[in-house]
Amino acid sequence: MSTSSIDRAAGSSGLPAPGENRWPGLATPPHSPFRARIAEQLFRHAVRPLDVRVRMPDGSQLGSGGPEAPEMRLNRPAAFFHRLGVDAKIGFGEAYMVGDWTSDALAEVLTPFAERMATLVPPLLQRFRRFVDRGHPADEENTVEGARANIHRHYDLSNELFGAFLDPSMMYSSALFGPDDDLTTAQHRKIDSVLDYAGVREGSTVLEIGTGWGELSIRAAARGARVTSLTISEEQAKLATERIAAAGFADRVDVRLCDYRDSAGEYDAVVSVEMIEAVGESYWPTFFGTIGKRLKPGGRFGLQAITMDHERMLAAARSYTWMHKYIFPGGLIPSTTSVEQGVLAHTRLKLQGVREFGQDYARTLRLWREKFTQRWGEITELGFDDVFKRMWEFYLAYSEAGFRSGYLKVHQFGFAENGQ
Repeated sequence: MSTSSIDRAAGSSGLPAPGENRWPGLATPPHSPFRARIAEQLFRHAVRPLDVRVRMPDGSQLGSGGPEAPEMRLNRPAAFFHRLGVDAKIGFGEAYMVGDWTSDALAEVLTPFAERMATLVPPLLQRFRRFVDRGHPADEENTVEGARANIHRHYDLSNELFGAFLDPSMMYSSALFGPDDDLTTAQHRKIDSVLDYAGVREGSTVLEIGTGWGELSIRAAARGARVTSLTISEEQAKLATERIAAAGFADRVDVRLCDYRDSAGEYDAVVSVEMIEAVGESYWPTFFGTIGKRLKPGGRFGLQAITMDHERMLAAARSYTWMHKYIFPGGLIPSTTSVEQGVLAHTRLKLQGVREFGQDYARTLRLWREKFTQRWGEITELGFDDVFKRMWEFYLAYSEAGFRSGYLKVHQFGFAENGQ
């Protein structure tokens, strides 16, 4: 096929039609025949060894997968390659959002791509990435005002939306599964593990950075601790306060609508679960420095973070991706090296314990995506359209593939002063 051809309308029936007001510019693919031809050649080269089947509209197939391999169907190949050619890191996901391509086994299709992420583009062409990679928009910088706007775009979508696919704990982070655990039990196991790393017990004073919907604060208060929990999401603060009161711990937990940089006081423990990814590399020194200031002598820090290889993190730091544009503006996933060096440089703490459980995150994401799909009828009543549905399907499946492949991992860290 030629990337300069127009995709047949018959292949587009039943596909999402993004409204211009809600999804500006998304319905019309960019046009760059030269880049599209290069993108098609690179894509064909990249999928040749992968255990997938890429089905073209004429019935031809790319990839090395057999009949049982997951299938990716290109509904509108010309639009797909133009999107890929103009900005591959955004266009691939946008093409799924509008139905240029689709799959009935989305995470399974994406996993082989994630496994070869570092080699999909030939090394010679990787040298030019700094000339073509889009930079981060200035208005997504994680200043105090910018961070609040970034968090609002995701976490303030709707408490009902998150409640539709999360388990009753309302934890929006990786669970830690034990034998025969359901998701809620595994989420409580995760929380207890972080609290143990931070030494939280009867009488502890605890600072939580990143409230979520309050479950960690509830578990800490149940141990006899007093918790100050910080969030910059108005929706989360509202529901977390309600949930904490319903659990009977309103007198032990203080939820504050407050940026971590504006925090005050000293605590026996600081805990944070998957909030560091939203901080931004430029602000990591401030983040770790704040933890150092907030801890009493002898205090401990429990952290859970999504992580990636250090060299990949350095390469990703300046790239603006689909995930930034649509899901988590301003974020960067750290490496274990950046976490450990940041704590060492800006606090009195030393690493005392660490665990990794990335495959548990893949399982968590699969359960979320299954429930999201099952509950879509209820979610659509909240005002979300089919483009949003495909966006979140891609987000959850893309993330699951990252953990399944090992490209992404999740770690818990326990830090304390020497001898503690």
